[in-house]
Amino acid sequence: MFRKSLFYILLLALAIVLIYNPNFKTIAAGVAILLFGMIMLEEGFRVFTKGPLQNLLKKATDKLYKSISVGAFVTALIQSSSLVSVITISFISAGLISLAGGLGLIFGANLGTTATAWLVAGFGLKIKISALAMPMLIFGIIFSFQKKTSLKGIGNVLAGLGFFFLGVHYMKEGFDVFKEYIDLTQYAVPGFLGVIIYTGVGILITTILQSSSATLALILTALSAGQIDYENALALAIGANVGTTITAVLGSLSSNVAGKRLAGAHLIFNVVTGLVALAFIYPLANLVNIISDAIGISTTDYTLKLALFHTIFNLIGVLLMIPFIKYLEKMLLRIFKEKEEKDIQEPKYLNESILEFPASAISALRKESKYLFKRAIFEIVAHALNIHLGDIKSDLKLKKIVKQSHEDMHTNVEELYYRKVKTIYGEIIKYATTAQSRLKLSNRQNNRISEIIIANRKMVEIIRDVRELNKNVTYYLDSDNEYISKEYDKFRKKIAKVLRVIYLFRTQDEKELYYSKLIVLKDEAKNSMRLGNDSINKLIRDGLITVEMASSLVNDNDNVNDTIKKLIQVAELLYGEKDSLLEKAS
Repeated sequence: MFRKSLFYILLLALAIVLIYNPNFKTIAAGVAILLFGMIMLEEGFRVFTKGPLQNLLKKATDKLYKSISVGAFVTALIQSSSLVSVITISFISAGLISLAGGLGLIFGANLGTTATAWLVAGFGLKIKISALAMPMLIFGIIFSFQKKTSLKGIGNVLAGLGFFFLGVHYMKEGFDVFKEYIDLTQYAVPGFLGVIIYTGVGILITTILQSSSATLALILTALSAGQIDYENALALAIGANVGTTITAVLGSLSSNVAGKRLAGAHLIFNVVTGLVALAFIYPLANLVNIISDAIGISTTDYTLKLALFHTIFNLIGVLLMIPFIKYLEKMLLRIFKEKEEKDIQEPKYLNESILEFPASAISALRKESKYLFKRAIFEIVAHALNIHLGDIKSDLKLKKIVKQSHEDMHTNVEELYYRKVKTIYGEIIKYATTAQSRLKLSNRQNNRISEIIIANRKMVEIIRDVRELNKNVTYYLDSDNEYISKEYDKFRKKIAKVLRVIYLFRTQDEKELYYSKLIVLKDEAKNSMRLGNDSINKLIRDGLITVEMASSLVNDNDNVNDTIKKLIQVAELLYGEKDSLLEKAS
């Protein structure tokens, strides 16, 4: 509600300024065009985040220096720290990278944003940039109308750069006209008081524009036109850095816990960096002068010196934070905790931010399905057999477990299905089909999601099979007819054995060993339909069971073997070797 009210107030204030001060409209239009260009740039680069860029970011997080370097490089290339942040949040949420690796990417992204200042100061303000912007816009728009996704992406990137440079041009033109009517330098405040005031102004402007890069472009064009003093411009740049954290914090309010942790890290990094820059602004300004002389920057080229200052204090911030990154990670994990006990029906891994990218969406679907399998399906199947799940996970002999587990656990499979499975099953299927329709998937990725859907459908079929089995298992648990009891104990032991091997397959390191055992059990289940019926026919011929008992055994023999095959198929689909953390494009 606060954000909506603030938005309308700002719109009203802008309208009043434009009405009573028409000279300001060229600057405002330039800012608007530049922001639109940055949006188009981000949209254009999104097309190329589905494969190589995701793999690059994922693989860069095993070492801190790599994650910081890649975060800086990618942000400088695509001119969008927000896009890097979105990818990072989705990867952390899906478990593809650690929080520490994500922090490295975010710190690097902050360093990468300094490229905007160099782009504007070293290029945008030194040549007649509108002449370059026009061809970019022409070719960009032509490409953006093409049907091929990659061409549309290239078109958006070109058009985005064109609008970016055109925005810089109009901002510069606007300040040149503006200074004929108002000299903003008369509002300059010297000394440390001016530093504090203009830092606050920088924070305010960035909060309004929702982009530190746009604020820096505005500062640089105003500095180039002589509308602000160099010292005050340094303070504005510090404020822009701090102000961008407000955008991140506001954006994280509705995000998942991974988003909140990264927003917290962003806030801490920028506030610490800002405070250090404020405290040492004059020594840093002297350092900029020394370096400028060394690399040939003119003494009066304040725009390039501002870009250098912006880079230096962000680099110092990164160097200051590196020794404390592990402590920061622990603090963020302690402050922003996952909901400890989510109800089984609540999605634990599925959320909209993850749905941005195929790799994270597939990982989330797989994790949610695994959670359903081990926390609901295993329990329901075991309890339907009147066997405790803990006994299946134990080292006790299965024969002994089955023999001593003759107490009716009063398992209502139907009720457990509606309470523990139905809702989350629907959420998984909905999420999977949304991913298939919304995302640009490779054939392999699309097939992987289809396999996850099949695994979930088989889980529901398993519930249906054991629901029928549970009725007869309970009815004949302590029957006076020892032969029928023995047959149902055989059924229970067969399924319990499969559950145990699956448990070991998904928890132990010797996966090949347990996988080969599962294949043997699946083959046995296929052959058991005929052999089981032969055994039942013999019991009937010998008069050891009634016709009614025989009918139950025949039906349940099919149910047991179907259940075994489906349990193993689900395990193969969810835990098989093809299940890589990051699905690569084919």
